[in-house]
Amino acid sequence: MQHRPARISIVPELLTLAGFDFGTTTSSAVFATARVTKSRVSGRMELTDVIERYRSPMIFTPMKGERLLDLAALQAAVLGWLSAAALTAPLFGGGALLTGLAAQSKNASELITLLRGVIGEGVVATADDPRLESWLAFMGGTAALSRAAPQESFLNLDIGGGTTNLALGSNGEITATGCVLVGARHVRVVPGSYVIAGLSSYAQAAFAELGIRPRIGEVLERSDVDALLGFYEDLLFRVVSGAPAAGRSQAAQLHVQAEYRGPYSSANAVVTFSGGVGALMSDLLAGKDPGITPFGDLGVDLARSLLAKPRWSNRMQPLPSQHAGRVTSMGMMRHATMVSGASIYLPRAELLPMRDLPLLGVVNSETTERHWLELLSLIETSRNGGCFFVVLGTANPAVVRKVGDAIAKALRQAALPADRPIALLVDVNAGKALGHYATAWGAVPAALVVIDEIEPRAAQFVRIGAPAQQVVPVSFFGMG
Repeated sequence: MQHRPARISIVPELLTLAGFDFGTTTSSAVFATARVTKSRVSGRMELTDVIERYRSPMIFTPMKGERLLDLAALQAAVLGWLSAAALTAPLFGGGALLTGLAAQSKNASELITLLRGVIGEGVVATADDPRLESWLAFMGGTAALSRAAPQESFLNLDIGGGTTNLALGSNGEITATGCVLVGARHVRVVPGSYVIAGLSSYAQAAFAELGIRPRIGEVLERSDVDALLGFYEDLLFRVVSGAPAAGRSQAAQLHVQAEYRGPYSSANAVVTFSGGVGALMSDLLAGKDPGITPFGDLGVDLARSLLAKPRWSNRMQPLPSQHAGRVTSMGMMRHATMVSGASIYLPRAELLPMRDLPLLGVVNSETTERHWLELLSLIETSRNGGCFFVVLGTANPAVVRKVGDAIAKALRQAALPADRPIALLVDVNAGKALGHYATAWGAVPAALVVIDEIEPRAAQFVRIGAPAQQVVPVSFFGMG
């Protein structure tokens, strides 16, 4: 008997997708081709056969001062990447991710406008909060590893130029996040040497505590480099090991941007590293020698220092090479669209469409109050709001009310801005009822929408379209 294919092609020709990543230190782009197909199993439209065609080299994100992007330089970079990709088909769509200083810059909206001119209706997501950046970094690579070993806890350290974003999770779900100001570029040097070209205020505080008085133009001694790296490594270990914050030195306290409150068991978690330093660690493990300060910072030195410490290397699991260097935008180009059921909770039509909502996790009837508040804290600092999958498994009224009441209680405690978008994607035909309970029948002010009959997806962003004939389209975007 001949088996029918799982998918049928709807658009036979290849389509071109683009993904851009703009961060505190570096920016880059990825281009791919794909086809649009319809699943014979689910009956839904999907992008399949996504193949990477061009990955740009990383560039330092061009800035004009601390909080202003150099838009002319960024436009030139984007156009250069498009040219180098030698696209043979019109651009179908894609996405862009802005994090760190790129997201916080005063003219970030102008960059978004520039990007929308390139990728049209593609998702443009910003992460202007360190905890959300920690979440994004984990989901960009470590989440897949954790789903493959659901019995293990995974701790990801995303180390870039200025920060280390920490996230602990298991089975694809994050339980704790944090951020410390440990990174490669707090000390800038002349490439190929240790001649000091610049010091951040955080590096100056650490050096002062260590009794070191470096000056611009002087050579930083090897012993001074090792002392700073030891300060960084000790701070990271103390933070993830649950050491009391009160026991930290003044300089160490200064370096903590968002307190990490993971369980003490995180000290025994499988460790992954991403970001620029994570990529350098992968290179070193592969036998590639980047040389001395090739990027004019201490990234290579920090990578070597962490690999030399058994308390990291003994528990380390390398990320796949395509994820180690960055929270990749590749997956943001892969989307799937679903259509809701008819029982949606939409108290005001103007709440839709909702664009570029980060998917912050999966909840159910056993989700604790503490976890609800942790999730809502991410929405509080996300200008775009956020979205959750709600897995009930049943439309039993008692279960729906239990979950709705828990949401209402958490919303009261969190006291989010009344206009902050919140979307709940529930797996059963209970959207309207869940929405009423979650807002205590309108008594809890919230820009809440509940979309029903949506199964959880391994994705990181969602766009919810305007209703048509009592249903709404829901498009998902992932990051690999």
